[in-house]
Amino acid sequence: MQALTRRSTELGLIIMAGTITAAMYALASLGKNSTIPPVLVPFFLALLGLLLLAHFATRKLARGADATLLPLAAILNGIGYVMITRLNDHLAGLQTTWTFIAIAAYIGTLLVVQRVPDLARYKWTFFILGAGLLLLPLVPGVGRSVGGARIWVNFGLIKFQPGEFAKILLALFFAGYLAERRELIATSTWRIGRLRLPEPRHLLPLVLAWAFSVIVMVGQKDLGSSLLFFTLFVVMVWVATERAAFLVIGFALFAAAAYASFRMFAHVQDRVHIWLDPWSQYQGKGYQIVQGLFAMSDGGIAGTGLGQGHPTLIPAVQNDFIFAAIAEEMGLIGATGVLISFLLMVGAGMRIAVRAERTFEKLLAVGLTTLLGVQAFIIIGGVIRVVPLTGITLPFVSYGGSSLVANYILLALLMRVSDSTARRIGELPDDPTIVERWAAWKLRRRLGPSSKMSDADETIVWTPQEPSDMHPVT
Repeated sequence: MQALTRRSTELGLIIMAGTITAAMYALASLGKNSTIPPVLVPFFLALLGLLLLAHFATRKLARGADATLLPLAAILNGIGYVMITRLNDHLAGLQTTWTFIAIAAYIGTLLVVQRVPDLARYKWTFFILGAGLLLLPLVPGVGRSVGGARIWVNFGLIKFQPGEFAKILLALFFAGYLAERRELIATSTWRIGRLRLPEPRHLLPLVLAWAFSVIVMVGQKDLGSSLLFFTLFVVMVWVATERAAFLVIGFALFAAAAYASFRMFAHVQDRVHIWLDPWSQYQGKGYQIVQGLFAMSDGGIAGTGLGQGHPTLIPAVQNDFIFAAIAEEMGLIGATGVLISFLLMVGAGMRIAVRAERTFEKLLAVGLTTLLGVQAFIIIGGVIRVVPLTGITLPFVSYGGSSLVANYILLALLMRVSDSTARRIGELPDDPTIVERWAAWKLRRRLGPSSKMSDADETIVWTPQEPSDMHPVT
């Protein structure tokens, strides 16, 4: 019954998100061209159809999942799309295509990942793939530098940021590894003077993860992605071991690496100097951030109105500075709405982690939520000068196919963890998955027409046994 209520709530919120997006689309066109767009009704129907497709896929494949995550992603995606449309029609067309692909990736993830504990068995595969993607931009002839950071790769006509997908793969690895070794890591039986550390063989994979984050920062000159990956690593170790010492040691190591990078690379020094004093470099490297500050100041409380600001004066506004464009045309109210949406998503993700009873699922939910929240903080903090500006995207809002697809995959994994917990605690029946039903059907055919298996038998026989490291958290 609770699951049905969630889906009904989600449906209402999805319709609301689609309606708000269509209204914003009309207002942006009125503000820019003083006309209501002739494609408003087809746009609304196509948008609503796409969102309803995602909703019905969730209703069919993850009935017990959280009811707020998909609508929140939809409204953030809608706000970003309206701003991109207002900025550049060509980019809006590309973003439309990527949105369709992202929703397809969301549905595909729900179809492929039907039993969350199964993912823990492939943790080393995830590590190899994630590390490979993370290092791919360093390959000569493949990697490309944009804005001083080497985070893009080109394969002919295909251009994407592999780090967007590597972050999910590394979250899966950390969750699987820490679920298996968390007690051994927390024991800390290896002594160096007064310092107690885990045995080296248990600590080595985590040290390698730290090394990869340093390589990203040094080799790719990308402080933002490095900070994102390392925060993921530190938070998940801290949650798994429940020892604050790992939190302190982790950030001390990152601070040392960041300082070394600052001393070694002029690109990092420029970012820090611009952060501290962009005004003295207004005609040079500080132009972008100062224009962003001007735009947000011009927006005031209520904004200039959709389509009536001048966000195109900000370089790369559709990517790094789309939050400044929102704050200019929608004001403090609209910017606060975006912040609240991210806070609600982080809150929903943490609620999923708290409800989860299995270590792997709990750690995975924490990791994925950390990625979402920290990435939003880093880029918004860079725009408003809380932290040095880095070239990462605002999840679901900024222009970019890699980011949009990766974040919808992340969303689907969170929804799957939520649904798995709902089934485990009895909020809805834990029916056999499509794969399990297919396997049961093939078994019946081998056994002959006289064999009979109920749905419950199928669940018992064909549900994969959870690995030994999937024990409940005490």
